[in-house]
Amino acid sequence: MRKEFATYVENLELQRQLYKRTLVTVVLSQIFGGAGLAAGITVGALLARDLLGTDAYAGVPTALFTLGSAAAAFLIGLMSQRVGRRFGLATGFLTGALGAVGVIIAATLESVPLLFISLLIYGAGTATNLQARYAGTDLANATERATAVSIAMVSTTFGAVAGPNLVEPMGRVADGLGLPTLSGPFLLAGVAYLFAGLILLVFLNPDPLLVARAIEAKRQETIDTSVHPLESTYDRRGVYVGAFVMILSQIVMVAIMTMTPVHMRHHGHELGAVGLVIGFHIGAMYLPSLVTGVLVDRIGREIMAIASGVTLFFAGVVAAFAPADSLFLLIVGLVLLGVGWNFGLISGTAILVDATSTETRAKTQGSVDVWIALAGASGGMLSGVIAAQSSYLTLSLLGGVISLVLVPLVLWYRRHLA
Repeated sequence: MRKEFATYVENLELQRQLYKRTLVTVVLSQIFGGAGLAAGITVGALLARDLLGTDAYAGVPTALFTLGSAAAAFLIGLMSQRVGRRFGLATGFLTGALGAVGVIIAATLESVPLLFISLLIYGAGTATNLQARYAGTDLANATERATAVSIAMVSTTFGAVAGPNLVEPMGRVADGLGLPTLSGPFLLAGVAYLFAGLILLVFLNPDPLLVARAIEAKRQETIDTSVHPLESTYDRRGVYVGAFVMILSQIVMVAIMTMTPVHMRHHGHELGAVGLVIGFHIGAMYLPSLVTGVLVDRIGREIMAIASGVTLFFAGVVAAFAPADSLFLLIVGLVLLGVGWNFGLISGTAILVDATSTETRAKTQGSVDVWIALAGASGGMLSGVIAAQSSYLTLSLLGGVISLVLVPLVLWYRRHLA
């Protein structure tokens, strides 16, 4: 055991202090990380439409940076398992910053190949922003894990809501620098991801995952296994169910969200209106987190997972039947979409953390986030095709109906727990 961890292993008060300090560090990094991820969500599809000249592939940017986040999620999880959260998460954010710079260059040169490559790299920031939620759970006890996740997520709100609403100002900044208007938000993303990575690198020390692993190792050393055999804390069924809740929430949310800006632009909405709707949506993705975490810890992971499916269903219905010129109903639909995703991500994360131990947790979390990212990539890619071949109404309604699959799945899992 490293000497820097020994003092924490034996001292509960120091453990609680480190837990609180870790949450503060994660909160600060997530504020910047939220601003970084908002750029691709808000203008990625519009940038691709301008460069490619068609709406059919407007979902490609979302698919690409989500695919990039899938690869990054696995690597960050593996790196975190081996050397801790600090270096894993910091590397991810700094890589995302590099991708944002690449997008700016690609937009300036009107290079589609460079745009696609840069979006893949930019996806590392998205993966890191999502995986940072796990850092808060490493030193949390079982009754506060969902709350720890929610604290990390709610802090993303500040940057994530500000990001879309800075689309027009950042566009003017880009114009002033002689860059394409739509590259402006990626200027913000590059700086935001850079700061998020540096905050983690400097302040996430000692590493919470490595400390938690040392605490668990010490606990096992003190147990007389001849009298009390150690039981495996890995619950395969819990891992699968937690993962599925997050994956389905992600694919539905990304599919509807991706095509909303394109749908709005087709019906005469200005870029500022698009930023407003997406800003409300991203706020709804993260702002309810404090309440969601408490609800997940107090009334149960399974109930909140069911609530996710039901909320996403209503989101799809509202988005599908909202008049195209009704900014208010579009906001309502996208807010419900964000809330449903929030319920699914936090309840699914809590189920997953409960089902794993510190020895395999980061690697398992990284692997699950790969599938979440791939689900998002599929949703982003298919959304453009479905909307082009049919309509935004069909896309939204289909997403809502698919969400209801969560209800029977979680009820089955709840019976298993009983």
